[in-house]
Amino acid sequence: MKITRQKHAKKHMGFYKYNFGFREPFQVLLDGTFCQAALRNKIQIREQLPGYLAGPTQLCTTRCVLKELESLGKELYGAKLIAQRCQVRHCSHFKEPVSGSACLLSMVEGGNPHHYFIATQDQVLGTKVKKRAGIPLLFIIQNTMVLDKPSAKSLGMAQAMQTSRLIPEHQKLSIVQLKEQQGLGKASESRKRKRKRVSGPNPLSCLKKKKKTQETPQPSAAKKRNRKRSKRKLGVSADAVQS
Repeated sequence: MKITRQKHAKKHMGFYKYNFGFREPFQVLLDGTFCQAALRNKIQIREQLPGYLAGPTQLCTTRCVLKELESLGKELYGAKLIAQRCQVRHCSHFKEPVSGSACLLSMVEGGNPHHYFIATQDQVLGTKVKKRAGIPLLFIIQNTMVLDKPSAKSLGMAQAMQTSRLIPEHQKLSIVQLKEQQGLGKASESRKRKRKRVSGPNPLSCLKKKKKTQETPQPSAAKKRNRKRSKRKLGVSADAVQS
């Protein structure tokens, strides 16, 4: 069971690293319910969580969570001690504290820019976290910490990000306009015009040249024939004289 749990955690961590940019050290926001569950199940969060997430972690909480634990009295005194050992992240409820769940939700607004994990046993809070993309959820089941699989919202957003990784058309137009303003577009066009394509031999030049008809030899042949005829005539005339 432990090996399969580690494999699932490694797979989910790879998803969040690749699609949402999670990096070490991982920041985990704890609420009072998670601290109480860890105390009951004798889980050493600080020692066990880095091994489970395969990287260094920073345990964090907020002032609202601490004040909520203080207001609940002695029953959650141990959980309050665990939360006090965590790093306190500043929230926007300094003057008017809110509940721990509401405070943690406010910390991951705007697409979870600080890449927080949410560690809670509150089912209502977990449901609200799953409706937002890019927020890993941690909880405790049967004395073990479990990283929940990515929600449908996270999967849908990751798929949309993968399909839109190509440059949109409006960005292409803006790039072309910037090039024209700086004169880069015209220079590239002029360079393209100067380039000559390597062409093959002219097919007409490959044809065999036709031999020109010799017009000059014809009159010579005629002359030769005339000369022969003249000789014959001269011979005939000479015989006539002798007779």
